[in-house]
Amino acid sequence: MKIAHGLGIDGARAATSGVVVVIDVIRAFTVSAFALAGGARECILVPTVDEAREVSAAIPHSVISAEVDGLPIPGIAISNSPTQINATDLRGRTLVQRTSAGTPAINAVREDLDIYAASLAVARSTAQACLLRRPDTVTLVASGDFPEDHACASYIEALIEGREPNLAELLAPLYATERYKTFASGQWPGLPKTDLELSLTPDRFDFAMPASRRDGHVRLTARR
Repeated sequence: MKIAHGLGIDGARAATSGVVVVIDVIRAFTVSAFALAGGARECILVPTVDEAREVSAAIPHSVISAEVDGLPIPGIAISNSPTQINATDLRGRTLVQRTSAGTPAINAVREDLDIYAASLAVARSTAQACLLRRPDTVTLVASGDFPEDHACASYIEALIEGREPNLAELLAPLYATERYKTFASGQWPGLPKTDLELSLTPDRFDFAMPASRRDGHVRLTARR
């Protein structure tokens, strides 16, 4: 099995065979994982805020989680925060998500490929799902050029190859950034400090998040 790496929308588009894993740790696909663990029926991933509002309006009792450039959007209560999702009753409901990195990247993957959304919260289960598929290639796409997305890609790669990765070492470049220090200070709008602990603790959940397309939208469900 060959393991390839990609970055962003271009990296997602470049994958041509096998399984594609699109990674967004802080915070899109951590939000998805907590939503599905909390009983959400599915997560619908859309590329724009207008589409998120349109899709949500057509689904009774759905919830929107959205941000633009990592910042909250007026009129949308949940700003891509696993902390906020964890405090929301999503049992039997649909979560509609729009983010600046993860949702556009996963929408760019070819429809005929097997696709998973991933974060550290479901990393081990995602690696196991890839192994069960036995593809010729697994492409690990960091949705943003961020240390945590690259660390998650390396973590999943090691697990696929039968190695036990040292996550603390993989995340060290993140902890050294001013971006992380700003997040950890609680000064970033819409990003509670607790989002970091929820996002950076690995293997919280025993399911992977396969993506499918229906009615023109990418949808995530939990598969154990």
